[in-house]
Amino acid sequence: MTSNQTYRKDYTEFQDTYQLVLPLNLEGLIPNDESVRLLSHILEELDYSGLYKAYSLHGRNPALEPKLMFKILVYAYSQNIYSSRKIETACRRDLNFLWLLAELKLPTTVPLRGSAPRF
Repeated sequence: MTSNQTYRKDYTEFQDTYQLVLPLNLEGLIPNDESVRLLSHILEELDYSGLYKAYSLHGRNPALEPKLMFKILVYAYSQNIYSSRKIETACRRDLNFLWLLAELKLPTTVPLRGSAPRF
C-alpha cells in the first residue's frame, strides 16, 4: 500500500523555530557619499606596521583584527561614541558599523569592551 500524502510546510504561520533568514547586502543600503565609506577608504591607505608590531601575538586570539579594531574606534569617535559598551552595541545594530565590519560576526562570548581600552 503506497501513501500519496505530501507534507508541506506553511511558512506563513509565525513560529519561532521556522524563521527564514536571508543575507543582507549592506552595499546597497549605505550611500556612496556616506562618511563611513570615505573613512574606510582613507584608513586603508595607512601603514599599520607599527600597530601590528605593538600587538602581541601571544595569549588569546583577538576578537577582531587590529586594523579593523582601529577603523571601528576611529569611526565611533568621529560619531561621538566614546563608551566601549555603546561601540559594542553600535557594532551589532548600526548599519554603518555593520558595513565596516564587512559582515563579520562579533563573538558573543568576547565583548568588544574588553579589547578597546587596551588598544
